[in-house]
Amino acid sequence: MATIIRAMMRGYRFINEELADSRTNNWFMIGSPWPGLAIIGIYLHFIYRLGPSIMAKRKPMNLDRVMQIYDLVQIILNSYLFYKALVLAWLKDYNYTCEPIDYSNSPKAIEVASTVYLYFILKILDLLDTVFFVLRKKDNQISFLHVYHHAGMVMGGWGGVKYVPGGHITFLGLVNAFVHMVMYSHYLIMSLRITKPWWKKYITQLQLFQFFLILVHFSQLFFRDCGFPLWPVLVFIPQNLFMIVLFGDFYYKTYVKKPNKKLTVNGRAYVETSNGKTKTQ
Repeated sequence: MATIIRAMMRGYRFINEELADSRTNNWFMIGSPWPGLAIIGIYLHFIYRLGPSIMAKRKPMNLDRVMQIYDLVQIILNSYLFYKALVLAWLKDYNYTCEPIDYSNSPKAIEVASTVYLYFILKILDLLDTVFFVLRKKDNQISFLHVYHHAGMVMGGWGGVKYVPGGHITFLGLVNAFVHMVMYSHYLIMSLRITKPWWKKYITQLQLFQFFLILVHFSQLFFRDCGFPLWPVLVFIPQNLFMIVLFGDFYYKTYVKKPNKKLTVNGRAYVETSNGKTKTQ
């Protein structure tokens, strides 16, 4: 038993310390997986037990203004992240077929790593989507797809900062930030009742295209060797295939099999009224 425990401890040190990027390993919440796992644990406990228990005898909260501010913050932060990813990397400096990680302490390399860290923080902020569902008593919108995607992205973002904060993998952040810019702009427009959202199904199409694009981008590393580690590819390719299946199933059930007046986009539910306007449920 003692031998097994020592082997497990050596394995943990190897994964958590020796494989980690020494530049980022001391950053807040990056040194070990436990802070991220604790956040996910608290998140799951709140949305499945504590939150519903608190709201059981209370009326749904009216969070329209809070959510509008939240959507605006998301738009601003994701726009900034998209801009930084372009300027620092993908606009001219990075190779789209294979890009290694700059592990140096140069100002640009540190700035790239810091941008990956911002992406991780945004994935934590995204968890508020589900908290709002609970407080508004929309528990039926907390689907497996929604929870799996949000929790998985937190740990995926953590792994990016800890092990591969730069290079080829940052293309995921570029595309995802753009998709979130569009998605939260859509949410904000719907909550303000500015116009009828004729584009709603195209949001899901954009998300599906996102996963396909990232899948193709990662797959290139099987055919080119530029020094970027292969193990993240072995994690992200199955993940993206799984997300394509889940989002594809959602798209089919929502827009192909049973089109109706109830709009559900990424877990946020809206209803078209008789005058053609929309309102948040």
